[in-house]
Amino acid sequence: MSDTTPVAGTIEHLDPHTLIIETNVRPSAPITPAFVQSIKENGVLTPVLAHRGDDGQVIVRAGQRRVFASREAGLATIPVYLVEADEVTAERIVQQMVENDQREALSDGDRAAAFQQLAFEGLSVTAIARRTGMKPKEVKTALTVVENQAAASAIQEHQLTLDQAAVLIEFDGDDEIRADLIQVATTDPTQFAHAAQRARDEKARATTKTDTEADLAGRGYMILDTDPGYYDTEYTRISELLTADDQRVTVEHIENIDGRAAHVRVYADGDANISYFIQDAKAAGFHRYGGGTSKSGPMTDEEKAERRILIANNRAWASAEVVRREWLTTLLSRKTLPKDAAVAIARGLTVHRQAISTATREGNELAHHLLGMEPSGYFESDKLAALIAQTPAKAQHVALAVVLGACESVTSKQTWRYPSPTDTDYFSLLASWGYSLSDVEQVVIANGSTEDEGEATSVTTEPDSGE
Repeated sequence: MSDTTPVAGTIEHLDPHTLIIETNVRPSAPITPAFVQSIKENGVLTPVLAHRGDDGQVIVRAGQRRVFASREAGLATIPVYLVEADEVTAERIVQQMVENDQREALSDGDRAAAFQQLAFEGLSVTAIARRTGMKPKEVKTALTVVENQAAASAIQEHQLTLDQAAVLIEFDGDDEIRADLIQVATTDPTQFAHAAQRARDEKARATTKTDTEADLAGRGYMILDTDPGYYDTEYTRISELLTADDQRVTVEHIENIDGRAAHVRVYADGDANISYFIQDAKAAGFHRYGGGTSKSGPMTDEEKAERRILIANNRAWASAEVVRREWLTTLLSRKTLPKDAAVAIARGLTVHRQAISTATREGNELAHHLLGMEPSGYFESDKLAALIAQTPAKAQHVALAVVLGACESVTSKQTWRYPSPTDTDYFSLLASWGYSLSDVEQVVIANGSTEDEGEATSVTTEPDSGE
């Protein structure tokens, strides 16, 4: 059967209990009471698609839900559209996918399984996409998901989307992270992108920490699980020490000394920070800087709690920044911008002119990146101006990118603690356009104020630690 040949056949009214259900791309056929009641009151208005087998039995290719509902409703007969049998499995699957989607959309799990069947029948990704009206990228994602046991199981069991199931593959072997992501996907799907990015960043930080510690251990350092702190009596931080000739002690000085130790932190930016210690400074020939011997006391429980919140929110901010900028890039790639884009541009050029001025003076690199362009070099002509000249219809996209890039460029991990009126206005705008704010981004709106309302409210906390 070709792609364009219409199916021709005849309609017969048959007992639904005599019909055989063919293997279907939809593994289950959910029948709701309302659907059964509708069938009981109105009958089957659209014939099911079937063919007659060699033994004379009628085999239903598309319409299994109507068959099951008509049986439950007690109908004596239903209309059946009989066509010639077509044993080409790929044609059957495509017909069922189209028929199911026209009536009650297939779940992404059902669709992925169907793509897998088509691939088994020898259809290429391009052919599957063409026959089913899907994008090749979606077909590739679906095939990747069904080839992974954990992802394939999760998409069916928890009704995940293809993109959500694909993310689970990134965390093969980590059941805890996968369970957390499934929990978010099923209870608060708008936060899934943020949860996934935080998980990626935590995984990357853990890898960096493990690799750094392995290198240090290979060089003879004892790896400390916690930072001893300045109040510790067993280890002395080398930053407190001087050599016999009053030079600051460096890593090179302790590289071959017994009792050397190190503690590794990985900050929000993903870089490893190593603190070095030795156990017996006097035996090594070192003395304390300034000759002092007093040390500060340990942190209180309240200070430790504040510290944990600070570190967690700084890390969450770094992850949210990745998700947010990807969302902005997608927004600016659309043909149609939000209806109030012109208002946002005007407010940016007036109310938030300081951010615009600073970003423009420095070349507004983010505006270029958000439009998928490399920033203009110092001696180059402005690429944004060239884009407008080449494609005048993109003028508003460029203007919005300039405003959004400028507002984005003044954000940092300080923003959740000290939001400015520009920050508050900016995040409120993104939320109104459909961006799902992460928890730490919601703090900006909760703790800030808009330019029209007055000065922003500051959050009192300890100085930034870099984490």
